Amino acid sequence: MPECLDDYIAEDNPVRVIDAFVGELDMTELGFEGATPAATGRPAYHPATLLKVYIYGYLNRIQSSRRLERECQRNVELMWLTGRLAPDFKTIADFRRDNGKGIRNVCRRFVVLCRELKLFSQAIVAVDSSKFKAVNSRDRNFTPGKIDKRQQQIEESIQRYLDALETADRTQPAEIEGKTERLQEKIKTLRDQMRRMDRIKDRLTREPDAQLSLTDPDARSMMSQA
Repeated sequence: MPECLDDYIAEDNPVRVIDAFVGELDMTELGFEGATPAATGRPAYHPATLLKVYIYGYLNRIQSSRRLERECQRNVELMWLTGRLAPDFKTIADFRRDNGKGIRNVCRRFVVLCRELKLFSQAIVAVDSSKFKAVNSRDRNFTPGKIDKRQQQIEESIQRYLDALETADRTQPAEIEGKTERLQEKIKTLRDQMRRMDRIKDRLTREPDAQLSLTDPDARSMMSQA
């Protein structure tokens, strides 16, 4: 990363969270095309680079591939995030078409983690209507149903964004288009959280009733009549 460009990205800039998050992902395991070099060589852009562009675009509501292309060429945050690479709009649009499911899953995971860490709260809003009592609170009890419910609204928001991109790419011509508290510790925490959730997911697969309570191993979520 050129030092002169890094000087423009403060330690508390949210793009450092995106960079840290994508850096922890196994792109091959997630099924992104181009993560493993083909026999004829590596593609022009690694999927991790394009994924960073999409996460940034989602958070900043940049709703067309042409606008994302323009921002990659002039936006210092995106230039830093991509290592000065500037994919054209067709490359960006093709990546979405070829990896739509993976983009949705990764963006959803990113939003959930940032919500837990209270990052980007002005852009990330999720409704959780579950009710729990006693010390085994909702943040300490996991079931597949609860996880699905908490993620549903997030995924719908991401899908709306991808749909808007698809519409804009078909109908719109080329267009032009803050700060948080210091993030170094939160970046480390984000990485730890990603690994923790992977371990919880693995443990859930081995639980006979698909529930895992961290405070009290015997505690189980009960249906609310309210």
